[in-house]
Amino acid sequence: MPKAQAQEHNLKIATFAGGCFWCMEPPYDKLEGVHKTIVGYIGGTKKDPTYQEVTTGTTGHAEAVEVHFDPNVVSYEKLVDTFWRNINPTTIDKQFADEGSQYRTAIFYHNEEQKRIAEASKKRIEDSGKYKDPIVTQIVAASVFYPAEEYHQDYYMKSGIHYQMYRVGSGREGYLKKMWGEKDKK
Repeated sequence: MPKAQAQEHNLKIATFAGGCFWCMEPPYDKLEGVHKTIVGYIGGTKKDPTYQEVTTGTTGHAEAVEVHFDPNVVSYEKLVDTFWRNINPTTIDKQFADEGSQYRTAIFYHNEEQKRIAEASKKRIEDSGKYKDPIVTQIVAASVFYPAEEYHQDYYMKSGIHYQMYRVGSGREGYLKKMWGEKDKK
């Protein structure tokens, strides 16, 4: 087996819903050890949903990012920490300007180890006192993930100006800067 194929077989998958999937892809793409990210839909009941269907909030899906990573280079813990630093975990069915169950926050675990790590991480966030409101982010078993339409993949690179306007206009940029004192450069 060629080395590239062997390497691909050692990759693991992590899935996170953090509101608009356009904004959740860049933080993972810049991490060493992440081989690719795919934006899409998870947690719903309709098979092969379209963006138009998911945005109605009637399919039960959440916009999410699927992260393919090499656990020998980047830990699942690091991916979970990246997730918390890019969302508001205190809002139900809402992230910044986007409202509806399709914009809920959730960690979709793929095995018991991921579940354990996610739950421990959530407990640390709850105990930290950083947030005055309760942490409402769900930790649930991963279900079928449906990749979004091609025009949504790598949207922040394909439509950089529109992406930046959305990120700032939605309130995400300001919130993250206020909470963490940093700005996502992508």
